[in-house]
Parts: sequence; C-alpha cells; structure tokens
Amino acid sequence: MEGVDHEEFLSLGLAVVTDYKLGCERKRKRKRKELGFASDSGDHEICEEGKILSLLQLREQMMKINDHMKGPLSHHEDGKGLHLIHLLLISATSINEKKVASAMKNLTELYQNVCLNGDSIQRVATYFADGLVARLLTRKSPFYNMIMKVPTPDEEFSAFTELYKVSPFYQFAHFTANQAILEAFEKEEDTNNRALHVIDFDVSYGLQWPSLLQSLSEKATSNNNRIWIKITGFGRSLEELQETESRLVSFAKSFRNLVFEFHGLVRSSSTIELFKTKKKIKNETVAVNLVFHLNSLNTSSDISETLTYVNSTRPSVVVLVEQEGTRNTHNFLSRFVESLHYFAAIFDSLDDCLPLDSAERLKIEKNHLGKEIKSVINHDHKLESEINNCTRFEKMETWKWRMESHGFSGIKQSSVSIMQAKLLLKMRSQCCTTHDGENGGFRVFERDEGRAISLGWQERILITASSWCCV
Repeated sequence: MEGVDHEEFLSLGLAVVTDYKLGCERKRKRKRKELGFASDSGDHEICEEGKILSLLQLREQMMKINDHMKGPLSHHEDGKGLHLIHLLLISATSINEKKVASAMKNLTELYQNVCLNGDSIQRVATYFADGLVARLLTRKSPFYNMIMKVPTPDEEFSAFTELYKVSPFYQFAHFTANQAILEAFEKEEDTNNRALHVIDFDVSYGLQWPSLLQSLSEKATSNNNRIWIKITGFGRSLEELQETESRLVSFAKSFRNLVFEFHGLVRSSSTIELFKTKKKIKNETVAVNLVFHLNSLNTSSDISETLTYVNSTRPSVVVLVEQEGTRNTHNFLSRFVESLHYFAAIFDSLDDCLPLDSAERLKIEKNHLGKEIKSVINHDHKLESEINNCTRFEKMETWKWRMESHGFSGIKQSSVSIMQAKLLLKMRSQCCTTHDGENGGFRVFERDEGRAISLGWQERILITASSWCCV
C-alpha cells in the first residue's frame, strides 16, 4: 500500500492474527484499540482482525497498477460492471446496518475485480470501495490514514490542471461565469470609470481569470483607453495565494492596456469580517464570484451569512456555479447512491478524453476525483475542523431558492454565453460525440427559462451556472 513498508504491513498483520488465534481477550481488545478498528461489543458480526488485514492486503495488491492480470472489462463482460455496482450497493447497505461481516465479504469480491487502469466502472468502484473500507475503521487507525491519504498541494494542483486541460468541466464553469462578468462591466461602461472589481470567494489556483483578462484587453484598444481590474481573492493558504498572484501578475503584464491588481486574503472568519468593513469604491463595477464556493461551506447558516454579506455590497452581478446533486449529509445511503451516479458519469466522460493507459487520467482520478469521492462518503467521520472541506451537492432549484430568499433575482443567460458554451464543446470534439444532440457526450442544457445553463454528460447534469443581481 502506498506510503507503507510492505514487510512492516505484513508483520502487523501476522501479529494481530496471532493474537486473535491465541484467544487472549485483553490483548486482542488492546490491539484493536491501537489499530483503530471500528467495533461494537454488542454486534456478533464484528470484523475480525485477520479478515480486515487480509482485505487491506488484497487492496494493496490491487493498487499495483502494473498488475497485468487485470484490465478493462471486455464487451462480453458488460454484465460484470453491473455486478460491481451491485456489490457496492450491498456493501454500503451492510455497513449502514452495521453488518460488518457481510460488508467484508462483498468488499473482498470487489477488490478482486476492480482496477485503477480498467474501464470507468472498475475505476470508480475502486475509490468507492476505499471509501467504504475507511468507514470500517476509526480515525485513529493507521490504515484509515493510508486509505484517506490526502495528496500534496503539488499533486492536487497537477491533477486539477490536467483535468482543466482535457475536459470541458471547469472551462465551462469559468468561461460562462466570466461572460456574465464581462457583460455586467459593459453594461456600466458609461458610469464605472472603466474599473472592474471582482471579489472571488474561492480563488483557488486562479485559472479562471486569464481568459477574463484577455477579453478585457480586447476591449481596451489602446493605452489611452485602459481598463482597471482588481481581483480580491480568498484562498486556503498564504503560499497558495502568493503563487496565484505571481501567475496572474505575470500573465497580466502582457496586456499593456490593462492595470491589474491582486489582493489575496487567507480565508478565515477574521479576514472576512475585516473585508466586510471596507467600503466599495465609487463608480466601479463590482462582481462577486461564487464558483464552487457555497457548496464548501459547513452549514446552511454559513451559506446564509455569506449571501447576506454579498447582497450588502450591492454588486452589479453575482455568478454562481455549483455541481448538481441531492446529497443529504445526514443520510449515508442516499449520499452514497447519489454520489455513485454522479461520479460514474464523470469517470465515463474521461474515457472519451484520455486513453485507458494515460498517466494523466490516473493522476486526475487519484488526486482529485478519488479524493472527493472518499471525502463525500466519509463526511460524517470527519473532524469538525475538516468538515468544511466536504462538498455539499444540491440541485439547481435549491440554490435558486437560497439566492431569491436573500434578495437576488436571476439574470437570463445571453445568447453569446450559450453559443460560447456550445462552441467550447465543439472545439473539444475529442471529448464529445455531439455537443447538443441525442447520441451522448457532453451536452449543454438551457434551464429555468433561460436563467441557468448546465453542462451534462449524456443525460446526467454535472454543473449549473447562473448569474444574479440584487432586487
């Protein structure tokens, strides 16, 4: 298993199995506590140490990517894909009902048939199986940390940029949001002193903004007609913000007709409160960017507080982009099933974007999508300090209700925005068979009487973008 010495792992397994066979109850209980196995003294189907270690060792073998005995399911084995989904659902149900022995049996069969270089069903099942195994362990278990190991910042950034390049998923979100911001700026050109202030509540790696800078530069045809643009971006760490600022400032230097400023703030309650006290500069277009941000907030009250503050700034436009789904964080099974449908579509779409033996695809799935899957499944196992890193997926109708109840009104998407989205899919022809037909691939959906636009894979809606103004 990754990051674990193989001999040390086997020694641990041998020690635990030996203790169990000796029947030393006191030592067995102490070993269980040290290794962090989840248990319930009243449950006669408690997972035995030897079995859990055998399962983890089986997982270790599965994680060896160069195992030539495994590979994608053939056309004649399509039924096996459905069987894998069936095993996942049975395992999840067993864990939910605390039937650990049944879960172990089905997870063992799963690990014997999944593979990180197989087809989309085999691959997505691998990460969901990992998430389920993590639920059998306590937070103190070293095996829990192995399974839930978080990628390094560099690994996360690399996976994110790879997905950004090969799939229209994030590009659709960013280009649609930027078009709404650009249109709001153009609408106020007579009164805004050619100044635009974007408040980005989750600037992340800053990949959204180069295309907006380029579009603004095309509007500013000369140095005598320069445009001022300031981005205030909230981020997870000072290092991330400094790297983001460096990339954006370097990119902006190529546009002499733009005056660019970047102000990074580490996201915390104190920095947000301090930012709230700052007054809006007179005669500038203010745009608030809520792309994949509200879904990361811990509670409904946090979302409400954020939207209340956003409304108080009286922005010209608020852009909202969220992943589509109904995932009740308090109901494990419904969260599991909804997540399985959603990520199965994402993994399926990657098969059209990258070959099965692609190192880039493995990187994307391991350090970006896989991390998100395991996080969603184990949301209720997280520490309080980690919960706000788990995504809250909700339907467009729910976000619409939230926005309207906080004083916002939806803006109809322009024809340019819709054409741009469809053109993006057409340009990425290697990723989609048809961009608005019925034969599959990525598709664009106009929704809510034109006030929202969604990106879907076949019939499954993945993300929805909308823009809002204050009532």
